[in-house]
Amino acid sequence: MSITIAAPAETAAQVATESDATTRQWRPVCRLADLEPMWGEAALIGGTQIALVRLYEDAVHAVSQWDPFARANVMSRGIVGSKAGRPTIASPIHKQSYDLQTGKCLSEEGLQLDSYAVRVVEGTVEVHV
Repeated sequence: MSITIAAPAETAAQVATESDATTRQWRPVCRLADLEPMWGEAALIGGTQIALVRLYEDAVHAVSQWDPFARANVMSRGIVGSKAGRPTIASPIHKQSYDLQTGKCLSEEGLQLDSYAVRVVEGTVEVHV
């Protein structure tokens, strides 16, 4: 499943401006029930590609879809797991492991995924993008 959220009236300039951290806003993405536990899904929100990951306890994390090591938009197909009690996602290409809460790479110094705040409101997953 791929999920796309985009307002048809947005111009390219507006989309670029919305990606700026100072103008981030909560955006509805999908229903919590649409996400399978321990599996990633890709979403495009106003021009920003993200990977959503639902854990068994219904916590949802959002990180950038862009794998900085492989230089490809593939993180939603990564391997979901944990390391030292922290939820992780490993690149499906070269297997670098990233902390789902912070985006920090746990296996390669200097690599980082963007991470986004997520909340569930009345069964709808919202991402702060």
